[in-house]
Amino acid sequence: MTLPRGEPGDRPTGVAYEQARAAETAQASDGGQAKPYDPLKLCVYATVALLAWLFGAWAVLGFAALGFAGYWRARRAGLTRSKCYLRDTRLVLAYLGLLTLVAAAALVLPLLR
Repeated sequence: MTLPRGEPGDRPTGVAYEQARAAETAQASDGGQAKPYDPLKLCVYATVALLAWLFGAWAVLGFAALGFAGYWRARRAGLTRSKCYLRDTRLVLAYLGLLTLVAAAALVLPLLR
């Protein structure tokens, strides 16, 4: 597999590109023997979707709060760029905070009626 090369500013970016580049580098250092792709992320996504389906807003609240706490700690330790699609940890924190608020509202609002 050969990825496009060029000037630093005009090459593709993103998590998938970086993973492909890392796999290409690993293949070259292993004498051309590439390891098979492990679709672990797909298993994780399916498990999270199953839990969200089973537990609804409680699962969203739990995962969002857990993610927020993890990114908060990582940001305080100096992490500014993430492998998350949003990249900037401030955006990730805002996204996870919003999810936490929406999930909490979805659980509380029906009790107020």
